[in-house]
Amino acid sequence: MARRAVEQELSRERILEAARHLFITKGYRAISMRSIGQHLGYSHGSLYYHFKEKAELFYAIVVEDFNHVATLLNQAMSMPPEEGMTRVEQLIMEFIRFGLDHPYQYEIMFMIRDEELLAYCRAEQGRCFELFAGIVRRHMKEEGYVSEDWQSVPLTLFLSAHGFISYYIQDKVLFEDVKQAALTHVKVLSRSL
Repeated sequence: MARRAVEQELSRERILEAARHLFITKGYRAISMRSIGQHLGYSHGSLYYHFKEKAELFYAIVVEDFNHVATLLNQAMSMPPEEGMTRVEQLIMEFIRFGLDHPYQYEIMFMIRDEELLAYCRAEQGRCFELFAGIVRRHMKEEGYVSEDWQSVPLTLFLSAHGFISYYIQDKVLFEDVKQAALTHVKVLSRSL
């Protein structure tokens, strides 16, 4: 098969999805561009058409996943909240939904422990938290919360949602399986505000 035809068949999206799965299941250091190519049934040379090196491929995964979360959170805030929920509760539920329904992405984004890779994740984690915190602060301001809480409450909510996801992600359950527990968790958090 001609090189151009192979490169057209092997899309950037397919490479990202395969690499994401392999990085989580086998670890970043255990995976090479060659092993990703073999997993996809292509030579590693065809991967270099899309990515110069493994680190660039990893960073592309991180950026794509954080952009996806940002879109989801903004969409959740642009829609009217579900009956009986505040905007902040809906925001937290959407974050939990993403984490449980996309465990590979979430683990790469927030749970990877490799020191070399943390540098790729930290800036994006900070950007994600600032988006989350900005939405929470806006809501708190609209609802008349005291300004001293505007710094601590968003972090508390974010970490609590992360803890919920971290607990359930180990069992590979979907959001729908624990939706009621998530709702109870979010309501308890809201009451404590």
